[in-house]
Amino acid sequence: MTTSLEIKVQKIGRFLSNMIMPNISAFIAWGVISTLFLPSGWIPNKNCEQLINLMIIYLLPILVGYTGGKLVGGDRGAVVGSIATVGLILSSSMPMLFGAMLIGPLGGWIINLFDKIIQNKIYSGFEMLVNNFSSGIISTILLLLSFFYFGPFVNYISYLLSCIITKMIENNLLPLTAIFVEPAKILFLNNAINHGIFSPLGIQEVVKNHKSVFFFIESNPGPGIGVLVAWLFLGPEKIKNSIKSAIFVQFLGGVHEIYFPYVLIKPKLIFSVILGGMTGIYVLIVCHGGLVSTVSPGSIISILAMTPKNNYFVNIISIFLSFLVSFFSAFIILKINHNNKNNNFLLKDMHDKTCHSRLSYYSYIQNEFSNHTKLIKNIVFACDAGMGSSAIGVGILKRKLSRVNLDNILVCNLAINLLSKKNIDLVITHYKLTDRARLQKPNLKHISIKNFLDHDFYNDLVKFLINHNKKFINNQIEKSIILNEKSQKLFTISKKNIFIGQKASSKIEVIKFIGSQLIKQGYVNSEYVDAMLEREKISPTWIGQSIALPHGTLKSKDSILRTGMIFCQYPQGIVFGDNIEDVAYIVIGIAAKNNEHMQLVNNITNILDDEKIIKKLSHTNKIKDILNIFK
Repeated sequence: MTTSLEIKVQKIGRFLSNMIMPNISAFIAWGVISTLFLPSGWIPNKNCEQLINLMIIYLLPILVGYTGGKLVGGDRGAVVGSIATVGLILSSSMPMLFGAMLIGPLGGWIINLFDKIIQNKIYSGFEMLVNNFSSGIISTILLLLSFFYFGPFVNYISYLLSCIITKMIENNLLPLTAIFVEPAKILFLNNAINHGIFSPLGIQEVVKNHKSVFFFIESNPGPGIGVLVAWLFLGPEKIKNSIKSAIFVQFLGGVHEIYFPYVLIKPKLIFSVILGGMTGIYVLIVCHGGLVSTVSPGSIISILAMTPKNNYFVNIISIFLSFLVSFFSAFIILKINHNNKNNNFLLKDMHDKTCHSRLSYYSYIQNEFSNHTKLIKNIVFACDAGMGSSAIGVGILKRKLSRVNLDNILVCNLAINLLSKKNIDLVITHYKLTDRARLQKPNLKHISIKNFLDHDFYNDLVKFLINHNKKFINNQIEKSIILNEKSQKLFTISKKNIFIGQKASSKIEVIKFIGSQLIKQGYVNSEYVDAMLEREKISPTWIGQSIALPHGTLKSKDSILRTGMIFCQYPQGIVFGDNIEDVAYIVIGIAAKNNEHMQLVNNITNILDDEKIIKKLSHTNKIKDILNIFK
């Protein structure tokens, strides 16, 4: 089980990397320009060389500050974070990437704090004014603080770090970082280390030396491939095909997570990847190798693309020697334990220390879904960044589902921190990340996988999906018939529910009128009208196409006596949205008892899914026309 400390460390690391990863393309663009136009590049050009400094001094820190602010404070936080970053940039001559990673989230946090303080205290109609001016004023204050105080402080910290790093390099101590880096990678902190720590360090070094070893420390594929090749020689026959695929995916695809399970199977192999990592770093320092920018993913293709013109031999030798050291040490470890019967490469149940047999994948999945009474329509493979190992799982499962005509099941990959934003039936994660995924969305069904290339797992999962969905498909059809019959009853409206040719000065007046009719006709009590007004303050109920559907908040369910609706026509239009052009000519107030809300809304929107019908409803002066359309 993952400890709370591990989860906190992973959360911090993930946050740091999330500021860099959305902007990786910009870092790569900067790296390509550096490779081409530096004096030591392929096409030296003084005019184009100016672009390198502009990007590293201004563009990249501002992008990082913007992203950090957005992660914490949304769009307004992003603006404040980027403006505050400008103050840092102007206060120093060095790239302020570290500073941007601090000031950006700080700007977002201050915006959030301000919004909490003024929550429910802004008079209706003044929200935009307050939001814009508060962002501008807070940005100005942070800009000045950054320029006079934060900037010099970050500059001083960066100078100390630079001195420490220089001493480590001079004394050949940098290879020791592999002792911490390689185990942290196995714990799925690879993106956090590479993009949250080494990228900013590398940026500072590359300004002086036009290359940096820091971009290479985590991304070197040699140690991982060494372990995989050792398993290829000494592993059981049944897993050799998956190992060959893993080598191919890691070396060319750059997905390093693919070798993590093979280290976790035999934890002693951590010494192999550490020795391999130390060897690679040592070669780079002694022979003055390095890269011009961060690489993501850590593919040999990305590494060669970011290699300076005169460093190809050194970088390739670094990868090769780290591979050899990792391979030979892993070979020795596996050879010693070759006859150990505990070598098992299959899925490990999170709640049972014994590994599953080939036949128990199916029972394991079935057990997780023992009380599940819905069709499985949306499956998500989740990993730290939502790009590497999870993408492999998606590709394999999609192909297998397609072969059995289950293309209607949606499969996608996602970062764990984004799980709460998706409609999901099943989450599949590496077993080391399952606890984190459960914390993010505890009410979902979670399945653990140990090896993303284990085709036996996917075969049993597909078999389960076929049987499970077949089991509930008949129930689903019966429920649909019942809902259809029920929806007809929901939509029994009469003349008393319809009001045409109405006039009003504001949407508040409209909502109060509709609320009074809902009360008068016995659908709700008086508290529901207040809830409708409260719901409109949270977010406008204008749904587009000249239509608004005002209703109460979730808390007002107890105020609803029975399901009903009031149809109102406003031929002159009423502004119902955030913008002046968001005009509603049709306003339908709804109140739905129990779980009938979605069915009611779906049926209304289905009826109104035609421009001609909307136009007719908006301007007809005959109640009979409206009754015919709704019936």
